[in-house]
Amino acid sequence: MGKGLTDASAQPDNLLHLVDQAFYMGHSAAGQQELMQVCWLYLHPVDLDAIRRFHQGLGNGLLGRLIERSPLPFGRYRWVTAGGPTPLDITEPARPRAELSEWFNERARLPLNPESGPGWRLSVLPLTDGSTAITLVISHYVLDGIGAVLSVGEALLGMKRDLNYPPRRSRPQVRGAVQDARQAIRDTLAVGRAIAAAIKEARRRQREDSRSAAPEPLAISESGTDDPIQVPNAWMFVDFNQWEARAAALGGTSSTLAAGFVAKLAERMGRPLGPDGTVAVQLVVNDRTAEDTRAVAVAFTRIRIDPARVTTDLSTARADIKQALKTLKDEPDELSPRLAPLTPFTPKPAWRQMIDWAIDDPDRPVACSILGDVGDVVTRIDGTLCEYAYCRGTSQHLTRRWLERMGGQLQVLAASSAAVGKIQISIQAYQPGTVTTKRDLLELAERTLSEFALTGEFE
Repeated sequence: MGKGLTDASAQPDNLLHLVDQAFYMGHSAAGQQELMQVCWLYLHPVDLDAIRRFHQGLGNGLLGRLIERSPLPFGRYRWVTAGGPTPLDITEPARPRAELSEWFNERARLPLNPESGPGWRLSVLPLTDGSTAITLVISHYVLDGIGAVLSVGEALLGMKRDLNYPPRRSRPQVRGAVQDARQAIRDTLAVGRAIAAAIKEARRRQREDSRSAAPEPLAISESGTDDPIQVPNAWMFVDFNQWEARAAALGGTSSTLAAGFVAKLAERMGRPLGPDGTVAVQLVVNDRTAEDTRAVAVAFTRIRIDPARVTTDLSTARADIKQALKTLKDEPDELSPRLAPLTPFTPKPAWRQMIDWAIDDPDRPVACSILGDVGDVVTRIDGTLCEYAYCRGTSQHLTRRWLERMGGQLQVLAASSAAVGKIQISIQAYQPGTVTTKRDLLELAERTLSEFALTGEFE
């Protein structure tokens, strides 16, 4: 018995954070797959051996893991080691530069699986003009955007994380069930509090929720609407100094200018505005620390931005964002942590119902994630500075029916690199009647950027 207790106490803490498990279970129930994609473009020859070393190094950190389900239907999920990475994916033959964006999309459509693997894939494409494109695609259930940037930096610096996760399927079925049952018993008190909080919240929403007045879903055709769709997407690059100078001239910051651009683009797309003419912008805020092992380490805050003002004055948006971030810090969301213990006990129909509720959000918010300056290291994956660096979140298995039921979509991720000298903004957007193709998106994004007296390159 003593030996058994010693072995149990020596078990690594490899439980998924409950929010990570909820994120994965919710999307799985809806049939969705969320990904992070980081890309580099080298206009000069690359050191392929250095890329291979980088590829091997990626598996020594947070990317070197997978999710393992509990043998119990109500058990906590756990992290396990993934083993070695999949082989480096080198696309042959070389392709024209004009096909670069489509190749990025192709890599993002390849299957990833955070349970059976692979959880990520590194790919290389030689281009016919002598340049080279490289992309890292990651399951969002393994790691988020800032986590990906940190993992890239750690791999390039030769750093290893001693996570001490067990190998896949190393727990015998019976022992795993017993361990997870004990864990469920330990979680009983938190689950009880979560049930009480859920009942209280449900009653509050019955009294106060205005979602009965949510906009009716847009009418959609009945032909081919359940077929997967590639959401129009584009990258925009603006000179770093030009962007910073324009932000300052408008009374804002680099981040405020990005949020203002999102609001203006939403207006131009025909996204629903509030009664006061404002756009609901959902800011994705980094919450990751250096030693964080969560897959998703972000917080959310929502602000309303007046798109009519942002091209001439960002001071109001700047003040509103500053206040929203202060409130988020001083008064963090208390409901989600209280409800999180219910995650393992939540059945698929309940997840689908929650997703339906989120889709019917009357604000029709647009998402804006700002990574800030990604630093110098991650732009040198072969030891030399790349000419372009890209980053975005993207999705698999989206359908036209799903998108039109949501009333469209606009997701923007902004990142900067003083080393490369560019601000990159990735845009993923779909709006019935206005933005249904990449050409629609490029034309609208370029016109919107010009309203801020800025010019850029588009991919």
